[in-house]
Amino acid sequence: MADEKKMVEAITSRDVDFAQWYTDVVKKAELTGYTSVKGCMVIKPAGYAIWENIRNELDRRFKETGVENVYLPMFIPESLLEKEKDHVEGFAPEVAWVTQGGLTPLQEKMCVRPTSETLFCDLYSKDIHSYRDLPRLYNQWCSVVRWEKTTRPFLRSREFLWQEGHTAHATAEEAAARTEQMLNVYADFCEEVLAIPVVRGRKTEKEKFAGAEATYTIEALMHDGKALQSGTSHNFGDGFAKAFGVQFTDRDNQVKYVHQTSWGMTTRMIGAIIMVHGDDSGLVLPPRIAPIQAVVIPIQMRKEGVLAEAEKLCRKLKDAGIRVKLDDTDKSPGWKFAEQEMRGFPMRIEMGPRDIASGTVVFVRRDTGEKTVVSVENIEDAVRNMLDEIQRNLFEKAKAFRDSHIYEADDYETFRRIADEQPGFIRAHWCGETSCEEKIKEDLAVTSRCIPLKGGEPEEGAVCVCCGKKAKYRVLWGKAY
Repeated sequence: MADEKKMVEAITSRDVDFAQWYTDVVKKAELTGYTSVKGCMVIKPAGYAIWENIRNELDRRFKETGVENVYLPMFIPESLLEKEKDHVEGFAPEVAWVTQGGLTPLQEKMCVRPTSETLFCDLYSKDIHSYRDLPRLYNQWCSVVRWEKTTRPFLRSREFLWQEGHTAHATAEEAAARTEQMLNVYADFCEEVLAIPVVRGRKTEKEKFAGAEATYTIEALMHDGKALQSGTSHNFGDGFAKAFGVQFTDRDNQVKYVHQTSWGMTTRMIGAIIMVHGDDSGLVLPPRIAPIQAVVIPIQMRKEGVLAEAEKLCRKLKDAGIRVKLDDTDKSPGWKFAEQEMRGFPMRIEMGPRDIASGTVVFVRRDTGEKTVVSVENIEDAVRNMLDEIQRNLFEKAKAFRDSHIYEADDYETFRRIADEQPGFIRAHWCGETSCEEKIKEDLAVTSRCIPLKGGEPEEGAVCVCCGKKAKYRVLWGKAY
């Protein structure tokens, strides 16, 4: 009991210090480790296993839309990067440069990729010649480097893992459709797999990706009321194509520029899982993303037959496709229970001599702590049903929290009061002028998160919450990571 209490006390309460709680969970669940490389993290097996599941599920969904995987160099020559002026200016403060190879200074310095638009454009300029070569639907899984000043595990680090999709199309309509298609792939993934509700929307001109015609985003709300941009999809139009000379001969025998898109999701989604679902006991993993969905804990393990039955149960569940782990360590049951909760395993299955004699086991849910006595007959279906129920509950709980933390502001003073006192999303009308957007950010320390695809139209007669002019949009605002 003392050991169990000690484990829980090692995690700061969310309501006392959310930032410290987050750090405690990451550390105690052994998701990451610190390194001698400032601003970079080691992703430990428990954390990397979550990323593998994210990667595998996203990769499957990408390929269902016709996407193929490629891999491009991690170095970008300065001359290539500078071909798209807006793009360069957007990333300049975060770029890491290589100026020497071995003992020899480079004739041209190269940056370590912060993103790969320029490399993909260079590839497309060599590979695309005819309409028959289109569309090109590529994605790469890689790491990128951005020289962040302030870092936090998963949420912001100088090197992080991600995927970046890059597509080229014959028409503007095809590119626009692909941009929204991939946004919906991300949104469905977050809601169906991560159990995180998101708002689908479009970024303002000020907040869009450098060099893009339009940027679409999914925005999620964390437990502390801050927003997290969880995935973006960009429509580049033909701007990059013109800068890099990516042309093709169309069916009408006319030479035209391709239209491009780009879209990405990163390891920051592990941080989102922690901050949306975690509690004061530690991590809470949605079953569909959890590397271990159920942990079997034998009670009075040294009694004859107990461990053998536990091993038999594990084999049965594994054969049924359930990700299960047997905890046969010599720790006390209380310690094992606390560890299971802290590491976020969706459910545990307790079985001891009495359970074995009665042909039952005990299910304990991580999300609610509820205990249920279940027959071992058809236990595979019982576990699947329990995991599905936990998945649904986590999503509904997160959605209820998100919906209860969306506030309305029709005037500036109300906007100011909510921004100061009520963490969450704020819905307010906006005239579309960057000057008002910048004033709101400076005065209230909130940013435009997105113009929602549903509900982003202004109400009749609505005026800008900042200047009082006629409103063009109804925007979601908030403080963000």
